Amino acid sequence: MGLTLLAATAIGSAALTLPSSGPVERATTFLAARQQPDGGFAEPGQRSTPTLTAWAALALAARGRRSEEAADYLAGKPTGEATDVALRALALVALGRTVDDELARLDELRRPDGRFGPLVHSTVRGVLALRAGGRPAGAKTVRYVRRQQARSGGWSWAPGGAPDTNDTAVAVEALRAAGVPAGDGAVRRGLAYLRRLRNRDGGFPLLRGRASDAQSTSWVLQAFAAARRRPPAGARAYLFHLQRPDGSFRYSARYAVTPVWVTAQVVPALAGRPFPL
Repeated sequence: MGLTLLAATAIGSAALTLPSSGPVERATTFLAARQQPDGGFAEPGQRSTPTLTAWAALALAARGRRSEEAADYLAGKPTGEATDVALRALALVALGRTVDDELARLDELRRPDGRFGPLVHSTVRGVLALRAGGRPAGAKTVRYVRRQQARSGGWSWAPGGAPDTNDTAVAVEALRAAGVPAGDGAVRRGLAYLRRLRNRDGGFPLLRGRASDAQSTSWVLQAFAAARRRPPAGARAYLFHLQRPDGSFRYSARYAVTPVWVTAQVVPALAGRPFPL
């Protein structure tokens, strides 16, 4: 399916620790097998989608593999809102493509207060996309992200919402990508918020009081990697316990759903690769 192994030096510099090669490589093999004839990626029994293709392409790129077919598939699909534009830009850069059109679209969607689109989530994704494309995030946008941090230290999906692990982790990644030091107060408070949500099984939930899940735990690991801090104890072991015989990862101890999406978000975390790649 056109997956090309890149030089090892392209993936080694950002990882804080070398992952266990067996589980991560099995997950990579599982993802590569889910590429469809159109170049996109799909869940078992379903059709390719741009969103899933972007996540799968990012995961494979985190392991040093690029797919020209996936890049062609993504480049040929329309995008609408800021979150989708940013995700496609992240993936295309990881696949070695230029993203001038996507970044121009993000600039069109930037509001006077600095945010991209209506959401905190779309804004932090936009920051990652701009930095992936080699452009500055913009001081006004960084200030907006800072202002959205709650007293708890977390960030939410939308302005005024309840903080959660996923959006907090991406906000930490975005601030770090924008050049905010790891010792900055906003980054430290964000990591402290994440630490407080760790469950006894070593994993992390989306919200306090919920069960741990693979995707939330993966986002937390990426945030700590972005800040170049040691990952929370037990988080990686929690993920390894969720791996299935085919290499994919369960969503949680209870549920095994959307294996391609879940696995695509686990792989960069276990590889120690925060976004942008």
